Amino acid sequence: MGRWSTRAALLMLLIGQICAETSSSSNACRDQNALHDRMDAVEKRVDDTLQKLEAELALLLDAVEAPEWSPPLDKPLIDILDEPPAPDS
Repeated sequence: MGRWSTRAALLMLLIGQICAETSSSSNACRDQNALHDRMDAVEKRVDDTLQKLEAELALLLDAVEAPEWSPPLDKPLIDILDEPPAPDS
């Protein structure tokens, strides 16, 4: 996503420069600037969401790695699909 957003930002900058130099296409420039503003807003929302998800993931990992979870995780694993051992008769 970083490459795409960098390329898009450079493209928008170039288009903005072209729009600023030509006064005959002011409507196109306004439309382009509005699109650029909307893309900036979307990028900010994506970044904010990503930061929130990273924070939640860090909290979950801390909770799972906490010492109170260590004893249950150190027990030998039991495969519930294995056949139970036959009783000695």
